[in-house]
Amino acid sequence: MEALEVSAKTVEEAVGLALNELNLTRSEVEIEVLQEGKTGILGWRGEDARVRVTPLPSPEEGGNVAAIAREVVEKLLSLMEVDATVQVSGGEDDQSPLSIDVSNGDLGVLIGRRGQTLASLQYLVNIILGRKLKSGVRVIVDVAGYRKRRDEELQNMTLRVAELVKSTRRSITLEPMPAMERRVVHLALRDDPELATQSVGFGDSRKVVIYPKRQR
Repeated sequence: MEALEVSAKTVEEAVGLALNELNLTRSEVEIEVLQEGKTGILGWRGEDARVRVTPLPSPEEGGNVAAIAREVVEKLLSLMEVDATVQVSGGEDDQSPLSIDVSNGDLGVLIGRRGQTLASLQYLVNIILGRKLKSGVRVIVDVAGYRKRRDEELQNMTLRVAELVKSTRRSITLEPMPAMERRVVHLALRDDPELATQSVGFGDSRKVVIYPKRQR
């Protein structure tokens, strides 16, 4: 359903006319005021208010979240001049994040150093989707399975370092990591009764410290 522009004496009247025409409620549309109404001298030569009312995407119209997410990622890839295949899965319920995997192309540019470009891409996709859908949709973006492989590498590395910390009873600071990788480290040791983790530093230099808990 396309946007509708309507003019009337007041903004409220114009919005009401548009909603009646579209047969929608305020919660189902985005309203943009193009021109406030103005009253002329003694009521003469006034200017009508004008609004643009745009229906929000809905599953009933085939504009489901998965399709919109694919469209957003494909548009971003086009702007970056990256030719690739976009596949969407998951998101069956509110608790399950939507997973987007980008494959079949020159994808190194999308990953970046230590996955920082990939993290930025995922952040941007979530921001754009949130504005389009007016809701907090969570999307996980992966490139050729990089995130899965990297998560496994981080988990294995974390467990090796954890054993070293336990044996020496000395803390170890890992190399700087983006937020999504630090989270993997924290989660890997979340239930360890002997160790704790903490993020330190600022910006791109932020690191995770693994240290032994104090024994009672």
